[in-house]
Amino acid sequence: MTFETWIAFTAATAVLLVIPGPTILLVISYALGQGWRTAFPMAVGVALGDFTAMTLSMLGVGALLATSAAVFTALKWVGAAYLVWLGVKLFRAGGALDAKPREDAVSPWRMLGHAWLVTALNPKGITFFVAFLPQFLDAKGDFWTQMLIFEATFITLAFANAFGYALIASRARSVVSNPRAIGLFNKAGGTLLVGAGIATVAVRSGQN
Repeated sequence: MTFETWIAFTAATAVLLVIPGPTILLVISYALGQGWRTAFPMAVGVALGDFTAMTLSMLGVGALLATSAAVFTALKWVGAAYLVWLGVKLFRAGGALDAKPREDAVSPWRMLGHAWLVTALNPKGITFFVAFLPQFLDAKGDFWTQMLIFEATFITLAFANAFGYALIASRARSVVSNPRAIGLFNKAGGTLLVGAGIATVAVRSGQN
């Protein structure tokens, strides 16, 4: 795996993580209702959930890599197209953020468990990783080394992203609930996602 590939993976991951999905909506809803104290347990739960989903996905991708190089290569192109599709979809999304405050007081451990369940057991998460990860893997490199690097990178960014969302939501509720701000955020994120999809194709073509 080259440094350029890792940079492309890190950039694509950072953009993907900031897109508000079910996990981030959960983080925001707890933060809106209970404040900054939710940040750490929710971030840990998200990181553990992503670790679970990503490990299961990587094991499946590793089996696919060992079985069929042609199918694995095709999956790489599907993954790049998937990034572009997500970008276009996000760019066209509205400015609504459906996150209602959770006023019921719960323990940090319960928050952590809830975040882990929502993140790890979301079928879309595993499907996403199966489509997303192969485009960055070098079929000629050591699979387990690459898996360790990608997982460490993704989980670190996932923790920071969830932690940041919780702090922002607890201190800047007007921004989180502002349709205009969310709309601009979605357009910027969508543009970056399309760029990430194109960039991964360029990096891959340069390696061939």
